[in-house]
Amino acid sequence: MSSESGNLLAGIPASLVAEQFDLLLQTGACRLERIVSIGHATPPGEWYDQDGDEWVVLLQGQAELRFADEDTVRLLEPGDYVWIPAHRRHRVERTSHNPPAIWLALHVYGVG
Repeated sequence: MSSESGNLLAGIPASLVAEQFDLLLQTGACRLERIVSIGHATPPGEWYDQDGDEWVVLLQGQAELRFADEDTVRLLEPGDYVWIPAHRRHRVERTSHNPPAIWLALHVYGVG
């Protein structure tokens, strides 16, 4: 495996029509990606229901995350992280515009 390097906070566009997903690492058991959200949210009435587990950390900006089994929205600030087990329905209610919300998401398969 070659050594790759970069900066997770570099190369952020000024605006995006849709969230930007940058694949950083892919193995048989996991996928690591940077997600850039600029005022994006999950469309009304839609929920993520993923086959694998996900660990996500917010590196910059703010975001609001809602789980179908919780009554309140979770406000995420830089440094906040969340473990999302497979099939736990969730959605992004809001992300900041300035600064953009930058996430690091680790998707894990075949755990548990």
